[in-house]
Parts: sequence; C-alpha cells; structure tokens
Amino acid sequence: MTSIGTGYDLSASTYSPDGRIFQVEYATKAVENSGTAIGLRVKDGIVLAVERLIHSKLLVPGANRRIQAVDRHIGMATAGLLADGRNVANRAREESSQIRTLWREPPTAVADRLALYAQAYTLYSSVRPFGISTIFGGVDKTGPSLFVVEPSGVCGYHGAAVGKGRQLAKTELEKLKLSELSMREAVIEAARIIYLVHDDNKEKEFELEMSWVGNETGGLHAPVPTDLLAEAEQKAREALETFE
Repeated sequence: MTSIGTGYDLSASTYSPDGRIFQVEYATKAVENSGTAIGLRVKDGIVLAVERLIHSKLLVPGANRRIQAVDRHIGMATAGLLADGRNVANRAREESSQIRTLWREPPTAVADRLALYAQAYTLYSSVRPFGISTIFGGVDKTGPSLFVVEPSGVCGYHGAAVGKGRQLAKTELEKLKLSELSMREAVIEAARIIYLVHDDNKEKEFELEMSWVGNETGGLHAPVPTDLLAEAEQKAREALETFE
C-alpha cells in the first residue's frame, strides 16, 4: 500500500506516510471543478461575485444561487458542491442567530465558528470533508472583513478567489489597489475578473451573480442593483474584447 494508492484515502481521519489527508485533497478538487467565486474588500465595503456555470439549458435563470445572506450584514459566496454550500449556509445562519441571542449584538465571529464546523468533518471516519470553499464578507463596527473557509482552514483577506479560475483571478486581484476602490468601482472590477476567468471556459454559458454590503447599502447585505450589474457586465465584455 503506497501513499498515492487506495487505502489511505478511505477515511478523512487517516494520514498517509508523507502526512497527507487525501479526502481533504479530493474535496479541494471538487472546488476546482466549480465556477469561480471572488470577494473584494474595499475602502467602504465588500463585493462578492460568482461565475455560476449553466450546465443545462433547462435550468431556470437565477436558480441555484451561490451567494446567500447569513445575517443582515454578512454574505457568503461558495464554489464547489451546491448541496454542501447550502448545508454550510444553514449552519452559518444558526451560528449567527445564536450569537445575536446570546450577546445581543451583530455577530462578528461567524467565519471562525464555520471553520471549526468544517474542520470537524475532517476528523472522523464516519463523515467526509465539505467539497466547498466559502468566502464570507461583512461589515461591522470595526469595518469591512473578508474571510475564506476552505476544507483545510480559514484565512482573512483583502481579496480572495476560489474555484476553477482562482489563479488568474488572484493575479488580477493583486493588480488592484483595493483599499482605494469604492464599492461601485469594485463591482465593475469584479465583473471584469469573472468574465476574464470564464474566457478560459468558453464552452459553458454562465450567469454573473453579485452582492455587496457596506456604505452603499447602509451596512446591509443585498444583491447588486440590476442597472449597476448590467453596466458592469457591459464594461466587462468591452474589456474582454480589448484584452483579446
């Protein structure tokens, strides 16, 4: 039995001889087969954007959303298995509700609690790791915050990307001066990046899904207005034509 063969991948609680947990790596592969999700933390808020791939022409437009509200001031975007994303979203809402009930204030540690929840699914042979990576974005009394919960842990970011096109998306995010962007400017840039990374996967149609939270929304998580979304998509298409 070798570290790259059957045996060490039968349980999430089993290490291979070289210290790998194969089921966590398999979960990461599930994320990489999904559309790209990005999050931008800018000077006055958070912008989330998702490349929602359309696998069938029979799907209802707008169905199977990958951006969901966790609390009034927190949103999350997922890449990976849709059902796992819904499970984590429900758990995030439960954690948020518990914090509000216990402390009587807006929740601020949801990402940390979800990271512990995700890690628990890597500790026991009776369960499997979640096949998703989740970007959490929100605004509280300390300002905007952006976190990524992956099958292997949690980190805080100014800009984050998960999913199939994450490497190209991260490269584009690194070029931006995020701390100087407004939320409206971030919407334009996020749409441009999603269209750019989708260009490598032209054979599949997609829908651009976006939300934001910050000064533009009065601190509430909400979908990006349709007129601004349409403008962002138009500029993204024009930028893509110029890039080509």
